[in-house]
Formats: sequence, C-alpha cells, structure tokens
Amino acid sequence: MPPAPELLTWLLDADPALRWQVERDLVGAPEDVWQATRARVATEGFGARLLAQQDPDGQWAGGAFFPAGFQGDEEGQPWTATTWSLSSLRDWGLDAAALAGTAEKIAANSRWEYEDLPYWDGEVDCCINSWTLANGVWLGVDVSGIAQWFVDHRLPDGGWNCEWVEGSTRSSFHSTLNSLKGLLYYETDARTGADVRAARRAGEEYLLERRLLRRLSTGEPVGPWATHFGYPFRWGFSALNALDYFRAAALHDGVGPDPRLADAVAVVRAARRPDGTWLQEGRHPGRVWFEIDVPPGEPSRWLTFYGTRVLDWWDGARPA
Repeated sequence: MPPAPELLTWLLDADPALRWQVERDLVGAPEDVWQATRARVATEGFGARLLAQQDPDGQWAGGAFFPAGFQGDEEGQPWTATTWSLSSLRDWGLDAAALAGTAEKIAANSRWEYEDLPYWDGEVDCCINSWTLANGVWLGVDVSGIAQWFVDHRLPDGGWNCEWVEGSTRSSFHSTLNSLKGLLYYETDARTGADVRAARRAGEEYLLERRLLRRLSTGEPVGPWATHFGYPFRWGFSALNALDYFRAAALHDGVGPDPRLADAVAVVRAARRPDGTWLQEGRHPGRVWFEIDVPPGEPSRWLTFYGTRVLDWWDGARPA
C-alpha cells in the first residue's frame, strides 16, 4: 500500500540528507529531481553543518574513533570523531568530491586509538573496520586489505564479534550486521572476489537462521534491543536496521526477500502507528555535533522513511 499523500508531504519536508532518499525510494521521482536534492547535501542542512566541523588535518574532533582528549568519563560514546562523521556524510549521500583530499589527509594525520595503527589499514574491531571499509571505498581508498580481514576473521558460526580479541568464539547480532553493511558497500562499489561474497552470505545466514530476532539454541528473543527502534542507528542492531540491510542486499543480488525475514517484518509493521509513522524510541547517548532527529516519543521522519521503505519492498515483492 503506497504511503498516504499527507505522510509523503511530511517526509518531504525534511533536510536534503533525507529528502532525496524519500524522493527516490518512496515517491519515485525522476533521477534528475532526486539527484538535484542530493547535491544540496554539500551546501545545506546537516551535510553542510558537519562539513564545517572538519579539522584542517582532515579529521573531525581531532581523533579517529574518539575525539581528542576523550577520557571515558562522560555518558555514552561520543559521536563526533572522524569515523562517525565520515559515516554520517556517506549515509546522507554526500558526493565524495566534496571531500577531495580528505582521504590523503586522514592517511597522513589519523591513527587509531588502538595501538596507533594507520587509519586506512583498519584495526581489530570488526564494527570499526566495517565503517572504515565502506568509507574507504566511498573516498577512493584501496581498502582491499580490510575486506580480506573480514574473510580471515569470520567465526565458525558464520558471523563476527567485536569481542573476538577478548576470546569470544560466538558471533554477535550487532557485530555481524555492521560487518555485513561494510562488505555489501565494498561489493557494490569495488571489484569483489568470491571469498568476500561467500563471507557476506555466511554472515547473512547467521542472522537469517535466527530470524533476526531469536537465539538459535533456545528460540528465545535475543534481547529487547532487537525490537527497539531508534535513529541514528549507530552500531546497534534492530529488526528495522537489519531489514534495511537485507533489502539492499536483495536488490544488489537481484533476488526476492528471504521468507525467514517474515517475523522481523511483522515486528516492524506492528510498530507503525495508524497515521503511518514510527516513533523515536530512544537514541544512543553521547556527545554529538547537533541533533538530526526528534527526541524519544515523537514521530521520527527517519524511522518512518526506513520502515515505509522496508514494508514497500517486502509487500511489493511478495504480493498478497
């Protein structure tokens, strides 16, 4: 069922970072229309504001994953440093040309807080490596070494866990979804070997076997966070975040939705309010440059966009 006209009007009354995606994926606007809106990300709204925060050395907030001087003595993870800022700009559709020279500056000036490793080589955390992989492809960096890292560090059950360094041998929903997002972006925009594709599909199977919601061993819900929807998604797993990934992966692979997504789709559908919106249920705490969505309890344009897009895909590919 297409979104109601008043819902589309509300969604279109948004920052260019969201509006162009609504035009493309929900309205079906001609490419020249949504591309013109997308071009505005560099000069208006969220995109322009975040670009203005970039340091002369190419970083944001003086650090790779954490802002310079961060001591861990504040609530939550700060979201202002280089990795988070690049990921936001990429997600918002910024043309990489607006960051000409940034990749080189980061290579020269940014090191990971973990063992002072070079930025574009990645480090040992699979979530951090996933964002670095996608951001590197976007900015034209050779990050094939990070792609191979995912092949080499996939766990026996098919996925990944950022705690593998601490000895974990079982995959994590959060870590696996983030890893899959990075690998899919790499496949979309780079030459990809069969081993990388096989790793991505094994990670997808890990989540699909669990229906995106349940423990494989007991069938019990994996955690309340799986059905808790908040934007920005950051590193957190949710049924909505995962379904948005599986939509993108299915379109990339030219296949229909996997039937094992049905339970997660039902969760997303049940969260839609009668007016077609989804509520912001809570955001990850931590320092930000500026807010890009509403406080908890209010209708979220971002979540409504993602929820509507996922259901449109599922319902359109699986007619009644």
